[in-house]
Amino acid sequence: MEQIELHASKRDVLGKKVRFLRRQGITPVHVFGHGIESLALQCDTANLQRVLARSGQTRIINLKIDDEKSPRTVMAREVQQDILKGSLLHVDFYQVKMTEAIEVDVPIVLVGEAPALKNKENMLAQELNELSIECLPANIPNSIEVDVTSLTEPDDAIRVRDIVPGEGVTILNDPEAMLARITVQREIIEEVPEAVEVAEEEAEAVEAEEEEAKRSEATDATETS
Repeated sequence: MEQIELHASKRDVLGKKVRFLRRQGITPVHVFGHGIESLALQCDTANLQRVLARSGQTRIINLKIDDEKSPRTVMAREVQQDILKGSLLHVDFYQVKMTEAIEVDVPIVLVGEAPALKNKENMLAQELNELSIECLPANIPNSIEVDVTSLTEPDDAIRVRDIVPGEGVTILNDPEAMLARITVQREIIEEVPEAVEVAEEEAEAVEAEEEEAKRSEATDATETS
């Protein structure tokens, strides 16, 4: 497996002052993990972006810190970005032990072509985008492929229990959870007018209450006068 490496250095700038680092093309990062002391570090932003693009949140990264002889094995746990600009703000890395199983969310990729889609009224709906798994860090898959060629009729579905994980991988999701299913477009179309009709009825009821309230106020005013 291709190794991914990232260089980092110790960081003394903390709190709100880190914005000055970002202006210099440096991103603040933290390393934490079970039984280790949290470390405040910093990385070159451009290099960090390249590494995250390759690793995602499922690949092991060899993190080389300036004054440490051996790299640390880490995974990106939380990536904070500027909502408007999309630029990196902060990254948390979780240090893993290669001999201890960890929990991680892995993306689902649908493969194959569902025979049911030959009928244009049918649609393939993906209900889950990720699976939560537990395994040793070295066994974490980049993604889990789900073959949809078994879906031949409307209402056919694939559930979590139908997925056979790789060796040493345990799926933590509810086995009965729906992963992908075939739906019929006309069912969706029929639901829309019904929802509109209900909304219209509710609006009419509110208007009727307001009219009744106005009539009551007018009657009260007349009686008072």
